[in-house]
Amino acid sequence: MLQKKIQEEVEIFFNALVFYTRIPCPTWVTYDAEKLNLATRYFPMIGWIVGAICATTFCLFFQFYTAWTALILALVASIWTTGAFHEDGLADSCDAFGGGWQKNQILKIMKDSRIGTYGTVGLLLIFLLKISILHEIFEKLNYEFISIFLVFISAHSLSRLMPTILMLFHDYTGSPDASKSKPIAKKLTAKTFIIACVLGLFPLIILSWMTQNPYFLTLVVPLYIVQFQLGKFFEKWIEGYTGDALGATQQICEVVFYLGLGLITN
Repeated sequence: MLQKKIQEEVEIFFNALVFYTRIPCPTWVTYDAEKLNLATRYFPMIGWIVGAICATTFCLFFQFYTAWTALILALVASIWTTGAFHEDGLADSCDAFGGGWQKNQILKIMKDSRIGTYGTVGLLLIFLLKISILHEIFEKLNYEFISIFLVFISAHSLSRLMPTILMLFHDYTGSPDASKSKPIAKKLTAKTFIIACVLGLFPLIILSWMTQNPYFLTLVVPLYIVQFQLGKFFEKWIEGYTGDALGATQQICEVVFYLGLGLITN
């Protein structure tokens, strides 16, 4: 019984991995909509993996290049790992809310695969902010490798917890049958939400303990506020969330985390 339960959880995790990243998964894993819905619980753990890849890339190239170059390459690694999954959501959301004035119009623009001016500007600004803020943070941390790993992992896991919270309190909007987010459009179970919270908060707790800076834990507050306000914004304009809205939430919360960390870091 225990072995079967463990195998089921492993398959749920791999469903999350194959949906949110380009990392290949074992051929013996079965994929279905129900497992993918439950896989939301491991969304923050995907952040552990993406964050670790970013940190490894930065630390590797920092041995040979400047911090600026290493940060850009770390960002490239992140985008390659996820297939620009969340960046695409941000760009589509910028175009939709920038160019649309009614729900149907906004949703129509979101589904358009082409990128417009709002999306281009949004991506450019988010990339510049990430690189600039991380450069300042790492300088303050004296480029300590352990701290760099924990910063990346905390940012990616916690920013992926926020869309999970948004999903808990809001409904999916539009037509889920025509969306790639259909399998995750169901309401979360209490178990899924609790697991997501534990996995999302754990790296930040370790970062706070390792750096002996308890103020790092307060970063949960601005991220929750931003998530809450984004949820209200989406509810007002499109009466819920979409997959693109979740991607935009992750990207915005990641930058807010870096901004807050930059203020707290000594």
